[in-house]
Amino acid sequence: MKFTAEQIAGILEGEVVGNPAVEVYKLSKIEEGTSGSLTFLANPKYANFIYSTEASITIVNNTFVPESEIKTTLIKVEDAYMSFTKLLQFYDQARKASKVGIEQPSVISANVTYGNNLFLGSFSYIGTNVTIGNDVKIYPNCFIGDNVRIGNNVTIYAGAKIYSETVIGNDCEIHSGVILGADGFGFAPDKDGTYKKVPQIGNVIIEDHVDIGSCTTIDRATMGSTIIRKGVKLDNQIQIAHNVEIGENTVIAAQTGIAGSTKIGKNCMIGGQVGIAGHLTIGNNVRVQAQSGIGKNIKDDETIQGSPSFGYADYNKSYVHFKNLPKIVNELEELKKTINKKD
Repeated sequence: MKFTAEQIAGILEGEVVGNPAVEVYKLSKIEEGTSGSLTFLANPKYANFIYSTEASITIVNNTFVPESEIKTTLIKVEDAYMSFTKLLQFYDQARKASKVGIEQPSVISANVTYGNNLFLGSFSYIGTNVTIGNDVKIYPNCFIGDNVRIGNNVTIYAGAKIYSETVIGNDCEIHSGVILGADGFGFAPDKDGTYKKVPQIGNVIIEDHVDIGSCTTIDRATMGSTIIRKGVKLDNQIQIAHNVEIGENTVIAAQTGIAGSTKIGKNCMIGGQVGIAGHLTIGNNVRVQAQSGIGKNIKDDETIQGSPSFGYADYNKSYVHFKNLPKIVNELEELKKTINKKD
């Protein structure tokens, strides 16, 4: 798929400086640009590469003025980084749109309904009473259980497992190895020391515009629903337990674990390897630094760190003293010796 500088400028509402007819068919980093590639310059740290890049077209900010001769054709826009992101989205949608049809072997069970432009990859299984919207792409080796509902413009990548009763909204991306709707970790101790499984009869609800990274697991509720609200972005290898609710536009980095029945608010940012205990309430706009351990409720707008976690500013002040602890101990020992001599 080829595009001219003039066509790209039209998409981005930008201005062409150079040859409007030059064509590109691939994307590249600015330092690795070759003939036929499109790149961008947003970070001043990479500005020197614009004079040597072989990329045919480079997207730059309106404020960019070259200091010497350049070979690449420029497209000037208000925000080069956001414009390049927009192009990536455009390219990704065009690539996915070409995937249409039902590959064999695959299984579609009874009472399944699906919309226009479905792609179903080979060795995939769709259970009974499943509803699938328009423009859905289900890549090979996927499992879709009974009574699942999938909205429009959803992509489910190879090897994902969607258990029964799960609901997925519109414009979602479910990456390889994701498991939605596995049983929550519910076991009741018996008098003889064994554990009896508590049936998990709830489901998982994924609202619109949610991205779920590879190998992330979201457990079904014991009763009711585990809910991932609109706009949530989840990294790879995250564990979300039964009856958890995550608020709108919250982002969570890799290897975070959230125990059962915890409620997380809107617009939170949670770093990697964070552990959050069960039955807690995390407020809105909360920032949690990486590797923190959360064992109590967190109010709105707090930034916290540590394990157990506490206020970010207090953590940094305490850490200064922690690093100086050997020196402080030596000073205390010297002080004790001085006092003992006086006695």
